Order: sequence, then structure tokens, then C-alpha cells
Amino acid sequence: MGKIIIAGIGPGSKEDITPAVLEAVRGADAVVGYKYYFQFVEPFVKEGCECIDTGMKHERERAEQAFQLAEQGKTVVVISSGDAGIYGMTPLIYEMQRERSSDVVVESLPGISAFQKAASLLGAPVGHDFCVISLSDLMTPWEVIERRITAAAAGDFVTAVYNPKSNGRYWQLYRLQEIFLQERAANTPVGYVRQAGRADQEVTTTTLGALDPEAVDMFSVILIGNSQSYISLTPNPSPNGEGRKMIVTPRGYYRDEVNEGNKIGQNIMIESFRTILGELKGDYALDHQWALLHAIHTTADFDMENILHTDPGAVELLYNKVKDGTLKTIVTDVTMVVSGIRKGALQRLGIEAKCYLSDPRVAELTKLPSLGEGQGVGLTRTQAGIRLAVDEHPDALFAFGNAPTALMELCDLIRKGKAHPAGIIAAPVGFVHVRESKHMVKPFRDIPKIIVEGRKGGSNLAATLCNAILTFDDAAQLKPGRDL
Repeated sequence: MGKIIIAGIGPGSKEDITPAVLEAVRGADAVVGYKYYFQFVEPFVKEGCECIDTGMKHERERAEQAFQLAEQGKTVVVISSGDAGIYGMTPLIYEMQRERSSDVVVESLPGISAFQKAASLLGAPVGHDFCVISLSDLMTPWEVIERRITAAAAGDFVTAVYNPKSNGRYWQLYRLQEIFLQERAANTPVGYVRQAGRADQEVTTTTLGALDPEAVDMFSVILIGNSQSYISLTPNPSPNGEGRKMIVTPRGYYRDEVNEGNKIGQNIMIESFRTILGELKGDYALDHQWALLHAIHTTADFDMENILHTDPGAVELLYNKVKDGTLKTIVTDVTMVVSGIRKGALQRLGIEAKCYLSDPRVAELTKLPSLGEGQGVGLTRTQAGIRLAVDEHPDALFAFGNAPTALMELCDLIRKGKAHPAGIIAAPVGFVHVRESKHMVKPFRDIPKIIVEGRKGGSNLAATLCNAILTFDDAAQLKPGRDL
């Protein structure tokens, strides 16, 4: 009696075919499979081997031919792409063996699955619990598929999607996206790979909210991250000169590192940021997202998603000024903001954070008239402090977390050409002049600004936004708290 070897030939390149499968193909008396896949094994077939190829949807016929040949005493290799046990020929062969009560020896050789190949090209998206779902309803009712999609989304599984779309199945992927968006944030990382491992391979990284089902076809495999997954930018340049985007789903190894300093605190902060990221509703540029994560982490207020404004690229631009030495000083309206800026970051980067509120010259200045129209005849102490700061550090980063009058003073000094800040963090809190002070900042379009709109704000917010700027180089790795 012969033998049937069911062999997974991988996603489509000879480099991804396992040695065991190559050995089986070389020793086969006959190879049976879908005709498209023969191009990947033909170089390894021995002379005289019978090759039987059929078209799509002829799986039963291929299985029957394999048994007929094996029952003649031949060694038959049945090939499937990827792993033959995953949406492949292996289950059918074993079912047919039972149906025929055949004495043919059946052996299954695993292969690299398409989702594994896609995952390797996308980075490390399958680092934790995952599931695989096919959207093909040829043999599975859609109602069953939809229940599985719902369970995967609710269970926070990393999810690989096979057969996402075809000419006749155009709407199912839209429905999957709709279900996942009910359970996961729009900025959940998503990657898809077309023709994985083949000559016309295409790799795309996007998010759940930005995923365009029209860009996907039947040759694509999709991988949807879980709530902890994030997109990381590698230092290795891609053809366009930028780092390569990778999807990473952490297993939690760094969470266990508690051997030095305040590592426990940093790990808690990392976990908090990942939780916040998983609950965000929008999809944001990295530098805005970094500021937003800091703001929500400090306040536990997800309304920050609606009221935190950053000028395009402001956080990254200010970080680069720190990095190249252009920005050396942070001036704050009150001492509480200075207290909240991490001393380790200031020392590491050679930055000085100052507040002039306790300067003895403030008392004299409060006797002078305000520069701002409609602010009364005298300066507040915070206004006086800002006036002193502008005299000594006109190009500092100015951070306001308490006093709207101080922010208004800076705006007047800018308009009079006495101040030209590197940037402004406008987060005063309260009910009088607060909104107006923030509106006054907005016309300075050449100054990078971070603004907490409306009445909300506070010294803690102004400080954490400074920290976001000073640690922007940790944003891509989502590793806050370096200087705790």
C-alpha cells in the first residue's frame, strides 16, 4: 500500500519551503495539487514523477486522485499553499481516508502559513493570543462567521483574516471593520500583505479606522492588532529614506524588569499609555498622539481628545530644537509647572526650567501698568514674572498652567516684538480671561503651540506637555517614563 504526504509549501517562495517538504517532493512518485502552485515545486520534482494539476474548487477530485494513486502503491505528495492544515487539503484527506476505509498511510508536513509570513513582514503583530478567521462563506454560513468575528473583536485577539474579499464577496470586509470598530479604537494597528513571499509582494501598514477595504483583494492576508499593539518606526531606512513601520504586539517581557531605579514606575506608566491608546477614538499623528497620551495620563480625562490642540508637527519641532541646542530654557508662569517637569529629562538634555514668580524684582514691576489693553492699571505677579523672563529669555519655550493674564502678557510682548518664543504651551485653567487668553495665542502661526482649549488646564497639564516634548524620541516605541 502506498502513502499520501500532505505538504504545506509555504506562501509562495522556495526559500519558505521547509526541508522536510522539499525532501518529500523530491521522493514523490506523483504530485497532486492546484495548478497555480506547481510553479513553486517544479524545480524539485524528480524525473518521471507524475504531476496532476487541477483548477480551483476541485479539491475533492484531487483528493480522490491522490488515493487512487496511493492505493496502487505509489508515494503521492498533495501540495497546498501555506500550511496544508490551515484552510488546506489536510482535513479533506483525513475525512476521505475514513470515508474510503483506506489503508493508505497518510502523513502531514506543516508549512509556513500565509499569516505567519505576513506577520514577519509586518514586524511582530502576533506576539500574544491570536485567532485566524476566513471570510469565505462557500462552506461556512455568514451568520457563523459573523459570530466568530464578534467574539474575536470582543476578546481582544490579534486577528488574522484570510479570504478577505473577492469579486463576489465585496461587503464582508466592510462588515468586519464595522464590528471591530465597535470594540477597538480606530487607531488600532492593521497590516495587510498581498502576495506574501512572491515576486509582486506588497506590504501595507495602516490603522483600523483608516483601512480601505477596496485596497484589499483575494491575494491579501490582513492582521489586526489587539489593544496593546502599536506601530513602531525602526531606525533602518526604507527605500523612501524613513524608518520602516512595524506592528508590535508586546508579550509583556519588559513589564517584569524591576531591577533598577524606578523601573516599576516606568512599567506602570507604559502599561497605562497602552491602555489609553487602546481607548482613543481617533487616529492621530505621532507627535500629537504623544502629547495627548501624556495629557490623558495626567488627568484621566478623555475629553482631552477633543480639546487638546497641537500645531502640526509642534511637538517634534520643539523636541528637535532641544536636541540641536536651539532651545535651552523653559519659562513657566508658576512654580508648580517647574516642579512637574522631570528633573532627569532636564539634566539629560541640558535644559533649564525657570519661574520668575519669586524673583524680588516682581514686587517692583507689579506697581507698573500692564501692557495689555483692558487688563487694569497694574500687573499681576505672574505678568511681571513673564515680563522679566522675556527680558532675559525672549526665545524660551513658555509654558502656562495657571495664569491667563501671564499668557496675555506674553501675547502683547510678542506683538510688540519683544518676545519671539521657541514655542508656547497654553494651558491656564479657570473662568476669567482663560478662553480669551488661548484665543489670543492662535494668530501667532509661526510659533509652534500646544493649547488646551476652553476652561480646562492646570499646572500638571502644562508640566506633562513639557515632558512630552522632552521625551518625544520615546514616542515611536511607546516607552514613556524614562526619567522617572
